[in-house]
Amino acid sequence: MTLEGLAGTTMTKGMLSLIENNKARPSIESLTYIAEQLEVDVSVLLGAIPPYHFSEVLEEVELLFNIEFDQKTDEYKKIISIVEPLLDKLNQGYESARLLEIVSRCLYHEGMDGWQDTSDKAALLYDQMNLGARRAEIGLFRAMMKFSEHDYKKALEILLRERTEIESKYAYIDPMTRVDLDFHEAILHFAVGDSDSATHIMESAMEYSKEHRIFFRIDDLYRVAAGHALMFKNDEKRVYYLQKLRQYGEFADDMNSLIFCDLLNIEYLVMNQCYTAALEEIDSHLKDPSLTQFYEQFFFLEKGKALFGLQQYKNVLHLLDKINVPSFVHHPFDLSIFYVADSYKARCHMELGNFDKALALAELAIKNISPMPDTPYRDFSFETYELIKEKMSEGKI
Repeated sequence: MTLEGLAGTTMTKGMLSLIENNKARPSIESLTYIAEQLEVDVSVLLGAIPPYHFSEVLEEVELLFNIEFDQKTDEYKKIISIVEPLLDKLNQGYESARLLEIVSRCLYHEGMDGWQDTSDKAALLYDQMNLGARRAEIGLFRAMMKFSEHDYKKALEILLRERTEIESKYAYIDPMTRVDLDFHEAILHFAVGDSDSATHIMESAMEYSKEHRIFFRIDDLYRVAAGHALMFKNDEKRVYYLQKLRQYGEFADDMNSLIFCDLLNIEYLVMNQCYTAALEEIDSHLKDPSLTQFYEQFFFLEKGKALFGLQQYKNVLHLLDKINVPSFVHHPFDLSIFYVADSYKARCHMELGNFDKALALAELAIKNISPMPDTPYRDFSFETYELIKEKMSEGKI
């Protein structure tokens, strides 16, 4: 095949000549095109890449890997096809370790074997280079993998084991890595119902952040702290942490933090039966076209609860029937917020006289929320179930 024939209409003959003579480095897209033209697998070309070209491969892989999760299509498969032919050569250096780390995550997300061994190899290389922050990222991924499977106890066990191993190997843990480990440990303690340990670690992380003048994860810490204070009716801490989060949001121009503050204030209004005021706040946010789907779902939930308080039962059902648990929601606090929607729907059907439907929804809520730690949402679900059974018994339905 001539260079002109190989180039086709996609590449130039001059560029192919430079690549052929090792005077230019092709992108992954160019290599894929050349492989298609030559009717060979791209691995044939990738297998010939010398180690000093791994930086270019890593650059391509990072671009694919860092695409937003909700915008990903087949990026994980592309990354696997790019890196797999190089696995035997990834034995030293940062580029090798990072490629191994990324492909191990892709293998996990695609449900493929070998991700653990690949992850272990990446961790070993990071240890050899004394890169504690990157090694900690691997430990966090291993723990949060179980978290996303809703095996919270196992997730906490893995994190504590990984943290112990990292701290025994590294004399110095940089402040941002320590705060990251603290944050994830705190949310996992919350997930298994150990609020005392979670609160202690969370508040310790905040003090450490102030002491070292770092803001990494501080918004996440304030969010968790404010949400926990709201759930368990600690008004002093709720006001304090919401004020801190709002100050951060205004300083950093972080709309997510500001929206979260408004959302928690709305939930506070609903909890205190200020339904009309809550609805006014909710509707003003729902009119904002920039509101993300993630937060939109939570605003719909609060609107349904407010309408329930105003006894607009049919409107509640119409609204809450549209809500589904987002696939990326995994923490039991967030899941409980969504699961309790079935209890509100159950109460609406009870008020409308649809007792069979009410009982079925109440039982569904109990089934979903029973494994979750104690929260007001869990209590409400059990109260709803007992109330409906009592009403049915009274009416002998």
